[in-house]
Amino acid sequence: MTPVPPASVEVAAADLVGHGAIFCPNPKMPLWSGHPRVFIDVASTGQGQCPYCGTLYRLKAGEKVGAGH
Repeated sequence: MTPVPPASVEVAAADLVGHGAIFCPNPKMPLWSGHPRVFIDVASTGQGQCPYCGTLYRLKAGEKVGAGH
């Protein structure tokens, strides 16, 4: 059986909370796939991966975190 690659989700800077984090599971995920909520830093490198489900969160191309405030 071939392993299933993790899901990849593009996020906008406006979707981030705190100092550039996103939370997983996200509101679009089905309830049955839930796990404890974790906050994943995507501001530092432009992406981050959930340690529970493997979902990869990436900033959309051209998005800037914290600019213009």
